Amino acid sequence: MFIIDAWEAIRDFLELGGPVLRVIGFNIFVLWVLILERLIYYRTGMVELINNSIDEWNRRSDKTSWNAVQIRESLISKAKIAAENSLPMIQTLVALCPLLGLMGTVTGMIQVFEVMAMSGTSNARAMAAGVSRATIPTMAGMVGALSGVFFVTILTRASKRYSASLEDSLMRD
Repeated sequence: MFIIDAWEAIRDFLELGGPVLRVIGFNIFVLWVLILERLIYYRTGMVELINNSIDEWNRRSDKTSWNAVQIRESLISKAKIAAENSLPMIQTLVALCPLLGLMGTVTGMIQVFEVMAMSGTSNARAMAAGVSRATIPTMAGMVGALSGVFFVTILTRASKRYSASLEDSLMRD
């Protein structure tokens, strides 16, 4: 019963916001899938990659030659690329949220203006539907962007921290 009530509430909310709200919802869903993937990767795969890189470096007997320096730089570069994977896409999706919210505002206001053109300002109920269609996507876009900005900052710092950690661990003897 609870699940049915929750599903109906979500459906009603999506109908109030119009078609742009569905696009914003999909954008936020993809955003959070990528954020969760990065968080899980930093806890598992990144730690393993750093440990493997350190082991590979420590197995080398020569750590001072030009070749050894190039191998060290290669290990660091691979780790940086792995750490920063998906971050540009996440940043793009975060930036897209308020823009989609603005598009929802414009489409909702167009609906309000259409009602005003047809019936004047006497039909407050029809105008309220357009105002609702204008404000709900704006709110959803801003909520998605704010939560995304917070986690982009966390992920960017973690990426830099892991890269710096590996670089410090691979210092030449």
